[in-house]
Amino acid sequence: MSDKHFVSDAPFDPESIERMTADQEKFFLASRRKLIWWKLRRHKLAVCCGFILAFMYGSTLISEFIAPYNYQTRNTNNIYSPPQRIHFFHQGEFIGPFVYGNDYRLNMENLKREYTPNPDKPERIRFFCQGDSYKFWNLIDADFHFFCPAEDKTLFIFGTDRLGRDMFSRIVYGARISLLIGLGGVAVSLFLGLLFGGLAGYYGGWVDSVIQRVTEIIRSFPELPLWMALSAILPVTWSPLAVFFGITVILALLDWTGLARSVRSKLLALREEDYCTAARLMGAPPSRIIKKHLLPGFSSHIIASATLSIPGMILGETALSFLGLGLRPPITSWGVLLNEAQNINVVALYPWLILPVLPVMIIILAFNFFGDGLRDAADPYK
Repeated sequence: MSDKHFVSDAPFDPESIERMTADQEKFFLASRRKLIWWKLRRHKLAVCCGFILAFMYGSTLISEFIAPYNYQTRNTNNIYSPPQRIHFFHQGEFIGPFVYGNDYRLNMENLKREYTPNPDKPERIRFFCQGDSYKFWNLIDADFHFFCPAEDKTLFIFGTDRLGRDMFSRIVYGARISLLIGLGGVAVSLFLGLLFGGLAGYYGGWVDSVIQRVTEIIRSFPELPLWMALSAILPVTWSPLAVFFGITVILALLDWTGLARSVRSKLLALREEDYCTAARLMGAPPSRIIKKHLLPGFSSHIIASATLSIPGMILGETALSFLGLGLRPPITSWGVLLNEAQNINVVALYPWLILPVLPVMIIILAFNFFGDGLRDAADPYK
């Protein structure tokens, strides 16, 4: 074994020690919220999905402005029109975003409407323009849009449906309903899950027994048939807004049981910890002990459950509307749009009618990836 000592030849830099100490002090004095943000930033996929979710939910605030058409506008001369591709160069010259106009003919052999892009008819897309009139959030009359078709021309990015309505505009309008149902339903189910799970886990005894039996009864029913049965109870005379709230409540009342059981099991394990006993001996009420001492101990699990429940709510509304038992026209959601594509023959001839599936898939994947990153970041001390 060698007796040599290896010493660095680099000159001593006292400022590096000070910088290291300052960085350590910054970390140790940071708040829990800041530590969560620092850890979440390192999860690139979760941050990317967070921006996607923020963009999609932000778009619901200005759906009328983003959509080039009103969702009820019918273009009777363009029924089942295919999507128009956006181009930038015409005959080798850059002229900005535009689409080619369609030439229409009715095939008398199979009675199919055939649309052929005409390369001699470029139609430039207008931006920040006046178009179809709408009532912004049912409050303000306006007709200003982010982009519009050329004057007296058409612009169907995702094609049209059987009534000549623009699919892109209807998907944009439908996002508001489908996404808000997810948030509203999860808010109600999260409240119920924390309330009943907290009571069962903290008090135990007969309170725990009653809540557990109710939970088991609800969970014993098949989920989809129960949704269908409760949705069928909603009166057909209800307004679209009332049906919206009815579907939200139904989805929430059937989704809180899983979170309640998780909260109960965590509280049973944490309520005997020394810091909870100390808080109880100091006279802290149960509500404060649960809120300030117990729930933060497994907040990462609550966050993960909430983020994973939102896509479940969206899928539930989509499934019910697809089966004709959820939201109904004239209200528009992604499920209502997919309901119009049930006929396999129609989908085979006009495949763009199933395009509402794309935002559903994107939002579900984004919530799953974002929930994974947020779950890891919610416990920054690991």
